Amino acid sequence: MNRRTLLLGTGAALSAPLLLTARQALAQQATVTGAGASFPRPVYERWGAAAREGAGIALNYQSIGSGGGINQITNRTVDFGASDAPLPEAQLRERNLLQFPTVMGSVVLIVNLPGVQDNALKLTPEVVADLFLGRITRWNDNRIAELNRDLRIPNLPVSPAYRGDASGTTFVFTTYLSRVSEAWKNGPGAGTSVQWPAGQGARGNEGVSNTVRNTPGAIGYTENAYATVNRLVTTQIRNKAGNFVRPTMESFVAAAEQANWNVSGFAADLIDLNGANTWPIVSPTFILLPTNPAADRVEGSRNTMRFFDWAFRNGADAARRLEYIPLPASVHDAIRQAWAQNVKGPNGQALWPVGG
Repeated sequence: MNRRTLLLGTGAALSAPLLLTARQALAQQATVTGAGASFPRPVYERWGAAAREGAGIALNYQSIGSGGGINQITNRTVDFGASDAPLPEAQLRERNLLQFPTVMGSVVLIVNLPGVQDNALKLTPEVVADLFLGRITRWNDNRIAELNRDLRIPNLPVSPAYRGDASGTTFVFTTYLSRVSEAWKNGPGAGTSVQWPAGQGARGNEGVSNTVRNTPGAIGYTENAYATVNRLVTTQIRNKAGNFVRPTMESFVAAAEQANWNVSGFAADLIDLNGANTWPIVSPTFILLPTNPAADRVEGSRNTMRFFDWAFRNGADAARRLEYIPLPASVHDAIRQAWAQNVKGPNGQALWPVGG
């Protein structure tokens, strides 16, 4: 039974003026369009659902990958783009874009190994690199067996799954691989798209998650929220301090607390940091907002800032429930200052604060 049926069934009929007011409010609700990274999609969707009532803003977000988000905001076909791979300062200036983070998230490894439970499998950085390089081809390889003497690992071929689209999640993961493996650094390297030596590609974090779920012997990488929501089997990784760590909120926060935000474009580097309990693959995710929106996009830019301002003030609990790490309040304040200083309308007027 929907809400309209319930209201009509109470016997307290809505008056015409009240119905008109409700319809006018719905018609006047602001809409923001964005596209890009699948890494933050779960939290953006959660924020969007809450902001309809909380801020009067409807979010239309398309999870098309960071590369697609960068292209769409460069072409000004959306109000904002989203990317997990930060753009260099020169590209931001060239495209008249402001970059700011929204939350921090973690990339985890997911596997499909019958009989192996969640977070039981231990992997070293070198083994992870060789699995994706195609150098380790079967799961009962001696190097894996030596790390996991207490597990019965099936004799299955290794089937790596990777992002086939231009992806910020790929940028984060391959940056990690390039730091822990000379072979990876001198081979595929780091980027939103690389030439994968082995395995099969899929579109989006959703696609990688589904590929691993449906392929015995598969290993892939995905944003942690996808693993959590879909109850996928994740692994331990040995961190820079030499400790095997599980992908938990505590290990993510241990990395996030080391962030240095006083860098160009807020591009804090949280990959492969020191710390006894630090998860090694943590990264911010970013929004790209035009600094010079055209006249027909001014309200979209204003509402984008309104939306994320609301999310910064009200969305921390929702982010934590999805195992993202909220930004510190000081970073929120710095982002608002960046909006006020950099985002201008066609006549040069500041678009933030709205109504200020």
